[in-house]
This record gives sequence, structure tokens and C-alpha cells, in this order.
Amino acid sequence: QVQLVESGGGLVQPGGALRLSCTASGRIFVINTMGWYRQVPGKQRELVATITSGGTTNYGDSVKGRFTISGDNAKNTVYLQMDSPNPEDTAVYYCNANLRSTSYYSPRDYWGQGTQVTVSS
Repeated sequence: QVQLVESGGGLVQPGGALRLSCTASGRIFVINTMGWYRQVPGKQRELVATITSGGTTNYGDSVKGRFTISGDNAKNTVYLQMDSPNPEDTAVYYCNANLRSTSYYSPRDYWGQGTQVTVSS
């Protein structure tokens, strides 16, 4: 079993800041990549940011320059610092991990349950 648990979501005003956290736990052998995706009604889930265990980051175009992803390999944790959010950033944010568990030979994708982020005055 592998679990991804997100925290830090909630209501934030435009121009404010929010910090999301995600911790992976369970039967983990090695983590390749962790990241954040988001989804709103009527749209497919889209990339927010990812980071590899080596520190390589990748950002979706809509959040470049505003959001920052970071990670702590020792804690199996990733963070998303959301600066200057706007109402268009309102979505359910899902944590993702591409990892190899102790149960399978090949890496697989795992998802958290999601945390709601609402940007509103």
C-alpha cells in the first residue's frame, strides 16, 4: 500500500499566498518524481509542477513565475508554494508520485485524494 496525503488547501485571497504539502508513505522502494496536478469541472487534469528526486523541476505554463515546487527526499514530501494566486487557480489540487513500491518491479503512478484550493475575495 502507498498513500499520498495532501494538506494546506483552503481559501486564499487574490494576491495572497498558500503552501501545499504532500507526503508519500507506505511500501515505497524508491521515488522517481513527485508533483502537483489540478482539475476543474469541464477540464482535464493539468500539470502544475513536478520535481524529480534529483531536483529537476517542470512547470505548467500557467503557473511559471508564480508557483514554486520543492521537495525533501528524506521525508518523501513535496511542497507547492503558491504566490500571487488568482481565481483561475481555483481547483482541486492532486499530489502525484511516480515510484516503485515493494510490491511491483516497475514504477507506477499514485495519486492523493486531492485538496481544494479556492482563490476568492
